[in-house]
Amino acid sequence: MSHHVKLFALSTCIHCKNAKKFLDENSVPYDCVFVDSLSGDERKETIAEVKKHNSAASFPTLVIDGGDRVIVGFRKDEIKEALAL
Repeated sequence: MSHHVKLFALSTCIHCKNAKKFLDENSVPYDCVFVDSLSGDERKETIAEVKKHNSAASFPTLVIDGGDRVIVGFRKDEIKEALAL
């Protein structure tokens, strides 16, 4: 089954880089938003979206299937289970 995965990340975060690398290595298609590269209203709106799923707004935040599953941090085992890898 194909999942829609959105990764909210910071460009300088090692855990975010590891999450991206893991998704790439497992050929998981995903949308990645580097929140620290946004500015103005776009940044505010994106942070508000992250907070809907993760009130602490910490990174990485993976939103799977529109929020059916949310994984905060690089938790390889949880990502594997959620995406049936």
